[in-house]
Amino acid sequence: MDVGASFQRFVDMLGVTREVIALDWRGFGGSGVAQPGDSYWFYDYYADLDAIIDHISPNVPIDLLGHSMGGNIAMIYAGTCPERIRRLVNVEGFGLARTLPSEAPARLARWLSELKTPVSIRTFASLQDVASHLIKSSPHLDEQFALWLASEWAERRTDGRWHVLADAAHKRVNPILYRCDEVLAAWNNIEARVLWVEGDKADQNLLSGERYLREELEARLDGIKSLERLRIDDCGHMIHLDQPGVLAQAVDSFLGG
Repeated sequence: MDVGASFQRFVDMLGVTREVIALDWRGFGGSGVAQPGDSYWFYDYYADLDAIIDHISPNVPIDLLGHSMGGNIAMIYAGTCPERIRRLVNVEGFGLARTLPSEAPARLARWLSELKTPVSIRTFASLQDVASHLIKSSPHLDEQFALWLASEWAERRTDGRWHVLADAAHKRVNPILYRCDEVLAAWNNIEARVLWVEGDKADQNLLSGERYLREELEARLDGIKSLERLRIDDCGHMIHLDQPGVLAQAVDSFLGG
């Protein structure tokens, strides 16, 4: 349920003056909900990103950084429209475990079942409670920045409580299986140089579990034409919050090199 504002400290620490646009994906933060729906589709995210690039840089390739879900979107887009991306930074956007067609009926049945039960996101009694929640998830956050980020991540509504600015529909399982071969075809089609960034606390990232092993990830990465790797110490999945300075320095070097 992250928002673009969480990259503010990272942007402040960049050594090179440049225009930075940190978007909120549809259904998150200030982008809100265009219309109530049952699920979100990755194809809409690709189209949203394409429209944004059309607007900000229709004729010149851009440098693109994505984190987690955004990293996965960025990788697919960079392989689909390789001429539009100059350099690509993927922060903890590992992809998902390979699925089998035989899993489709159970996945669809689970989604149909979840549609029958309303979903919600927890609310908070105060802005300080929101900030405390953010600090618990990212212990490196200082309280002043956490309070500012809390005001960007949630809003106070008429019930007097603070509500996370995200559509609860994101919490439902996606009824579409992860099509790994199609994803890897896009990864292998990326022409841009790629910086792949991971945190060192494997228990906090999205690669853990029995279904998606490190060996499989390494095999997937073999297909990327131009890849640089970086593991940052003392941080988990939220690298831009845990170690924004280290990430900024690495991105400066990669984009300017």
